[in-house]
Amino acid sequence: MPNIGPLEIIVVLIIVLVIFGPKRLPDLGRSLGKGMREFKDSVTGKDDEPHELPRTTEDEPVTTRPRDDSVL
Repeated sequence: MPNIGPLEIIVVLIIVLVIFGPKRLPDLGRSLGKGMREFKDSVTGKDDEPHELPRTTEDEPVTTRPRDDSVL
């Protein structure tokens, strides 16, 4: 496996800077960091929001209509 030295890293960073430009570079880094964070959270099973179980018909309250005896 080849070792990546500081000179290779500098060359790659210069190429990225030329391709994307200095204005898009912060957005690119931010989206890359967010993607890596979401991937790590999904692998470890850590979520920000708790999972809700789907509701079933048993969870619904039973409503009955009042019985009208005068009709019969």
